[in-house]
Amino acid sequence: MALPSTSGEESLLRHRAFVAFWLARTCSSFAFQMLSVAVSWQIYAITNSAMALGLIGLMHFMPSVILALPAGHLADQRDRRRIVLVAQLVELTATAALVAVSLLHHADQITLLALVFLFSVAKALEGPSMTSMLPSLVPPAILARATAASAVSTQTAVIAGPTLGGLLYVAGPHVVYSVAALFYLISMAMVKILRYERPQQPRLPMNVTTLFAGVRFIRERRDVLGVISLDLFAVLLGGATALLPIFAKDILHTGPWGLGMLRGAPSVGALLVGFWLSRNKLDRHVGMIMFGSVAGFGIATLLFALSTQLWLSLLALFALGGFDMISMVIRGSLVQLDTPDDMRGRVNAVNSIFINTSNQLGEFESGMLAAWIGAAPAAAIGGIGTLVVVGVWMVLFPHLRRRQKLESAE
Repeated sequence: MALPSTSGEESLLRHRAFVAFWLARTCSSFAFQMLSVAVSWQIYAITNSAMALGLIGLMHFMPSVILALPAGHLADQRDRRRIVLVAQLVELTATAALVAVSLLHHADQITLLALVFLFSVAKALEGPSMTSMLPSLVPPAILARATAASAVSTQTAVIAGPTLGGLLYVAGPHVVYSVAALFYLISMAMVKILRYERPQQPRLPMNVTTLFAGVRFIRERRDVLGVISLDLFAVLLGGATALLPIFAKDILHTGPWGLGMLRGAPSVGALLVGFWLSRNKLDRHVGMIMFGSVAGFGIATLLFALSTQLWLSLLALFALGGFDMISMVIRGSLVQLDTPDDMRGRVNAVNSIFINTSNQLGEFESGMLAAWIGAAPAAAIGGIGTLVVVGVWMVLFPHLRRRQKLESAE
């Protein structure tokens, strides 16, 4: 997959540090997606237990929430590139251990879950530092395109990574883990060579005040608060994708192949829109575009809820993914540009907590509501709720609604 270029005023390819960053993100994303499918299959093959699969999710979720604020503090106090390198070294070590226990036939549920937990701890520590590096690698005017290009690599990994992992698993789980380890080696090499310089930061103690500084900053900056809270409530209400198995079987009357297409449609929409955004600059009416894209997400969710035809459902999910990508790029860029560099780690950490929590709770909310009133009404309520949130937030955050450019907060 080639790095998206641009026909605009400045090519992302001219910024070598960003190219190295993009390659590192791409390789680590592919490795993670491959590992996820291989570990899930291996644990289920060993245990034949759905609970074991649920425990994998718990091993991922706990560190991402518990360690988010300390990881954000470290990202603002220490060398971010070094933190990423150390975290990826731990991920590589955990991956190598997966290779070893698989080859030696010592893989059991406890061992695999322990390695997944170790891996997740490293990912939690890596996240805020990796995300906070991006604004320093490109000029503010093209940060949105850089964010989109980074999102394109992630979406590509989401689509192709599990497929590649599944194909390699035929030769054994150790083959999947070995290829993933190679991807992590490449990622570490790219992080090592990218030029990232940052002034020495004053050392602050890790206490309640410094850990929650990101929360206070978000609360005081209206645009940042509006962007993050809009994402929180929109995702919380619009979790229709969690109900895809029900729609596939009971409403659209299709089989596993149809479910696979339904699951892939949002990623394909996000990938194509992300590629376009990586080549074109958003320089006018970004506030209204963001609100419009979240509203489009809600309308697409409502259309999906009402559809009884597979082709229409696929089209709705395709649009849902595209609208979500537009919103994500604008929201991510606004948060990064409105946050001083010495606060980005802690703000990105808080943002990641909101994203992880809203995704998990959104799936739970959709599932509980579907069990109570049915899948289609639950999804429809989610779409309508998203539209209501957009309307309310446009009133509560008028400055954000009138915002014209990404790089200017005033």
